[in-house]
Amino acid sequence: MSSGNKISTDGGAGLGQNPFAALSNAGLPRVSTSGGGKSGVGAGGTPAKPAVAASKNRGRVDVRRETGGRGGKTVTVIDGFVGIGLPEKEQLAKTIRAACGCGGTVKDGAIEIQGDQRETAARILNEAGFRAVFAGG
Repeated sequence: MSSGNKISTDGGAGLGQNPFAALSNAGLPRVSTSGGGKSGVGAGGTPAKPAVAASKNRGRVDVRRETGGRGGKTVTVIDGFVGIGLPEKEQLAKTIRAACGCGGTVKDGAIEIQGDQRETAARILNEAGFRAVFAGG
């Protein structure tokens, strides 16, 4: 092989521009790396909880009433969640159940609350930052 065809790996000249220069860190949490410990651990070795503020619009969710396949019993079904996991859905279901004074569950990615509880569920979802939309009858 001739040495004239090799590509230099010494670093050469820097990039002509910084591709991240236009990005801003405004609104991002400040991370402290001084502490000599693991990141994400607060004082006393307890896990640090991230500061999560409920944003104004976390997406549209459908709130509907169903009776089919339940022996005539009415349930309120809330689905259409985008970007949240099962633990947060279970926490929302628990909050709605407590406010309504009834039972419910999370099944197949949707929250099911016993009875016609659409108004109360929509109020709690709006407080959590979701845009609750009544669907169906």
